[in-house]
Amino acid sequence: MSVTPPPGWYSDPSYPLVERWWDGTAWTDHRRQPEVPQQPLIQTPPAEGSGPGRARTVALVTAAVVLVAAIVTGAVLLRHDDGGDAAAQTTPTSSSPTGTEAPSPSPSGPSPSAGDPSVVVDELNGITFPVLDGWVKPQYAADHDMVLSTPRTYDCPGDPGLCRHGRVDSRTATATDETSPKALAEEDIADAADSAYGHDLLGSRPFRGISSHELVKSGSVAVAGRAGYLVRWKVRTGVGPGGYVESLVFPSSVGSQSPVIVRFALDAGADGPPLSDIDRITAGIRPVGGKDAGGGVGSSIGPTR
Repeated sequence: MSVTPPPGWYSDPSYPLVERWWDGTAWTDHRRQPEVPQQPLIQTPPAEGSGPGRARTVALVTAAVVLVAAIVTGAVLLRHDDGGDAAAQTTPTSSSPTGTEAPSPSPSGPSPSAGDPSVVVDELNGITFPVLDGWVKPQYAADHDMVLSTPRTYDCPGDPGLCRHGRVDSRTATATDETSPKALAEEDIADAADSAYGHDLLGSRPFRGISSHELVKSGSVAVAGRAGYLVRWKVRTGVGPGGYVESLVFPSSVGSQSPVIVRFALDAGADGPPLSDIDRITAGIRPVGGKDAGGGVGSSIGPTR
């Protein structure tokens, strides 16, 4: 049976000279220049009516290919041992999907830092997030934008459900023509507050809505070596301690360089993470594969109120 490839960068079926983001179910509008030569695997789904006979045929063909490869390899090694100057060379081949066909499950290279427990990799936006003490990589989360969260849940004080004391989301600003980080952050903060403390994905009100808010910080900030902008609110809710919400916007370093929107939501009160974690996570955001392109509060671009 055909296997759907995981999310990743693949050759664009409509323009193979660039790579395009496959989200696991469909192509997105994100594109970038290839970073390394691709050698995608070609997977052909079995024909209808395939069964044990076909499986044995495939096994025999595979064995024959392996045998031929072994003979060729032995011949090349023997020639080398005899003083021959010829060297065996192989030319990588590539195959690009056409139309809306899913790509072959072979992204362009491994995900940098994918196995590092101290960072979370956001491949779509080409950045990594530091995993601070008291934070974890979310697993089995219903919201795919969430990149960090506090480890434990608690019963929401409003409508029934489970809440977290802190979370960090990352998304790409593709539904707007606006490119100014300042304008996008100021536009996004109200929606970020509502998503965190107003209504959840199911339309419930885990904190009985937001009763008021106040601006606690806004201004320019360097993120992953790029100039961004942040807006931070403190919100008061119908029930519960309320919390802090921030919209952080900066240009992506990959693809079309669409702006990246990072949202922070931290419960206020003794059970919530320290407010300083927002600045520490911001300062630790890096381009994928980068080490020194940091930023955040205290860099050459400091936030102002």
